[in-house]
Amino acid sequence: MRTGAERATSDRLAAWFTDQGATLVEADILLPAETLLDLYGEDIRARAYMTVDPVQGEMMLRPDFTVPVVQQHMAGGADPATYAYSGPVFRKQDHAGDRPSEYHQAGIEIFRRDQREASDARVFALINQVLHENGLTLRPVTGDIGILMAAVRCLATTDRRKQALLRHIWRPQRFRALLDRFSARAPVPQARKHLLDRLAKGSPADLIAQAGSFTGLRSEAEIAARVQALTEDAQTPPLNAPEAALLYDLLSLQAPSRAALQHLRGIAPMLPAITPAVDRFAARLDALHAQGIDVEALPFEASHGRTSLEYYDGFVFSFHADDPALPPVASGGRYDALTAVLGQGKSIPAVGGVIRAGLMARLMGAKP
Repeated sequence: MRTGAERATSDRLAAWFTDQGATLVEADILLPAETLLDLYGEDIRARAYMTVDPVQGEMMLRPDFTVPVVQQHMAGGADPATYAYSGPVFRKQDHAGDRPSEYHQAGIEIFRRDQREASDARVFALINQVLHENGLTLRPVTGDIGILMAAVRCLATTDRRKQALLRHIWRPQRFRALLDRFSARAPVPQARKHLLDRLAKGSPADLIAQAGSFTGLRSEAEIAARVQALTEDAQTPPLNAPEAALLYDLLSLQAPSRAALQHLRGIAPMLPAITPAVDRFAARLDALHAQGIDVEALPFEASHGRTSLEYYDGFVFSFHADDPALPPVASGGRYDALTAVLGQGKSIPAVGGVIRAGLMARLMGAKP
């Protein structure tokens, strides 16, 4: 149940962001599902509240603010622009507990073509500052999805395998299973091996004929194309061992930010495609330092953010309470590609962050 303290905290946070130069904006609570739902990723898609409007079609209750704020900005916002907001969001919970299905978020979004790393640092520093001003000392964690994406894109393998890995970056278990298979550290799944063995004895058309009548939505041509893709994949050589080892190393990287940067500088000559992303990481650390953040101690995890919203494609961060059962009190990141998807041919670099106002109010109330 939402409380007056949660709503008041959320509105107070949004007002504080406006005092820092943001423009307060509203976002519709009921959003067109067809346009926006795929942008959120698997987790939010499964937890969105859906309904059908007789005129507008499938609609959903707002699961977050970033996507509708981006949509509004790309329809005609100023350049550059900084926005603040406050209001409820709605997400189903998959089990009974104390996590609410409706809760208040307050946040800030920056749209700016230049000074990307400075914008990353400003969003992080503002959220860090307002948490501290309200008496909360939380554990920050940072990451950079862009470094991992760059590493995958430069692998010496087929585009199909690289796209499969990129598609599952936000599903760590599935990503690891694919990487294990593509690098020959895990066997081919038994069901796929059985299919490939049968294909070796006959054509896709023979298998389709043996299967009997169609019961699904795929056509014969689509099934044949899928079978051909599986056959080609089975003939693809494993990832070369040095590249695979570097990718495993990157996935496990956890260190204070300056030490993490030094480690990444060390492996960049062997994965040269990550160099631009590592340079951005270095520039971001300088910008964070200029904002008063202790980057020598700031935790960095290369895999951080891989279970959150799928529109992030660069810097990611979160702030955590001591209780590991609690969700992040605040989180955010960079989502440049999302603006291109919603911009109808236009795009602009963008970064933002949100605070769970109810959780923040709860932690403030728990302080002695």
